Amino acid sequence: MKLQDKVALITGGGSGIGRATAICFANEGARVVVCDMDEAGANETAQMINDSGGQCIAVIGNVAERADAQKIVDAALEKFGRLDILINNAGITRDALTLRIKDGETKMMSDEQWDAVLGVNLKGTWLMSQLAAVPMIKQNYGRIVNTASVGAYGNIGQANYSASKAGVIGLTKTHALEWARFNIRVNCVAPGAVKTRMTAAIPEKLQTALTERIPLRRFAEPEEIARAHLFLVSDDSSYITGQVLDVNGGVTVGH
Repeated sequence: MKLQDKVALITGGGSGIGRATAICFANEGARVVVCDMDEAGANETAQMINDSGGQCIAVIGNVAERADAQKIVDAALEKFGRLDILINNAGITRDALTLRIKDGETKMMSDEQWDAVLGVNLKGTWLMSQLAAVPMIKQNYGRIVNTASVGAYGNIGQANYSASKAGVIGLTKTHALEWARFNIRVNCVAPGAVKTRMTAAIPEKLQTALTERIPLRRFAEPEEIARAHLFLVSDDSSYITGQVLDVNGGVTVGH
C-alpha cells in the first residue's frame, strides 16, 4: 500500500473528486479526514470508508474562514496524532460576465460573486496550507496537492474562477520553494472537465460542445483525478515539487 499509516486531510470531500480521492487514499492504507460544508455528503464519505474497513472522520467547516480551517486541522491531529497529506480540493463557481451591456442595460459581476470564489478557491487553499504546514514542519514531512484548473488559462464568464485558479498555481510554486527544506512537497493538479455535480449542472448542448474540444472526447471520471493525487503524494513522485500536472484529456496541448 502506497500510503500505509499516513494521515490525509481532503477538503471538499463530500462528493466528486474529493470523495473519490478519500476512498482511493483509504484503499492505499491512509487514515482520512474529509471536510466539507455539506454535512450529509461528508458523513456519507466517511461512512463509506469506515464500512469498508478504513478509518475516516468527517469535519464540517468553511476553508475560507480561519477559525474553521484551524478546527479542521486540529480535528485531524486530535484523532490521528499527525498530518502527512493535504489535498486542497474544495472549490466553487459563481459564473458571470465581468461586464455585459445589452439593450442599453449594464450588468456586472458582483463583489459578492468575486469574493466568494476567491475566498474558497484561493484564500481557502492558502489558509489550509498554512495551518497544515505547522505539524508537517514539526514532523519534517508533508505532501500538499492543490487544485488549479484548465480555467486558469482564461474562460469567458469566469473571471473570478480563472483568477482564483491562476492564483493557486502561483501559491503552489511559492509554497514549494518555502517548504522544500522541511521535506514538504507542494504540487498542483489542474483538471479539465470532470463528471461531478458541478459539471452535471451544465446544459447538455454546452456539455457536447465542451466534449468536442477535448482530444480524448470525454469528461474525466473523478477517480482519474484521484489517481493523479495519489501519484503526487506517494513516493512515486519523490523528486517532484512545485509542478502543475494537467489532467484534462489533452485540452492544453500546445499552450
